[in-house]
Amino acid sequence: MTTLDNLGVNKSSDTQYPIDDLLSARWSPLAFSEKSVEPEKLRSVLEAARWAASSYNEQPWSFIVATKDNPAEFDRLLSCLAEGNQEWAKTAPVLMLSVAKLQFERNGVENRHAFHDVGAAAAQLAMQATALGLFIHQMAGFDVPLSRSVYSIPEGYEPVAAIALGYIGDPQILSEKLLQRTLAPRTRKPLENFVFSGRWNETSAVVTPQ
Repeated sequence: MTTLDNLGVNKSSDTQYPIDDLLSARWSPLAFSEKSVEPEKLRSVLEAARWAASSYNEQPWSFIVATKDNPAEFDRLLSCLAEGNQEWAKTAPVLMLSVAKLQFERNGVENRHAFHDVGAAAAQLAMQATALGLFIHQMAGFDVPLSRSVYSIPEGYEPVAAIALGYIGDPQILSEKLLQRTLAPRTRKPLENFVFSGRWNETSAVVTPQ
């Protein structure tokens, strides 16, 4: 099997400052193995999402899960993805859709932090997956109205992101275009571009040590 390692590709993070290895190891592959994800590992990544912080402990997240153990259900969720994402996500053994509840349970008021909190839950899911040797790739490219219809998602709830989860696969299964995306080095904006003090767009001294 051709892997990123034997292609000489390094997907590790070139960080400005030290971070935990678990964080630097996380990245979003396009090539997934068809190897099934063990049920206990899938439960663990969902448990990690369960313990995310949220405003007023509202826990406004839901996750719709489909695995290849049930091909019909897998195809239903796959059909909600944008065509460009279906091309590679079809090989992942697990697909998910995260959904946000938009009002607080406690008083019915709009929860403007709902998407933030669902993102926090997904981030914890990603970290637990990484700890278990799994990878996730989150996608904005999916059909929101179709997913709402397919899964009868009610008013007051909003689909947030699609997620592919599984073990890393052989990048040679990808089209040339997707392979080049996979082989490209990882990049991030420097801290100086987004950490401010005093006023907007004024770089904080915290990230410009003397």
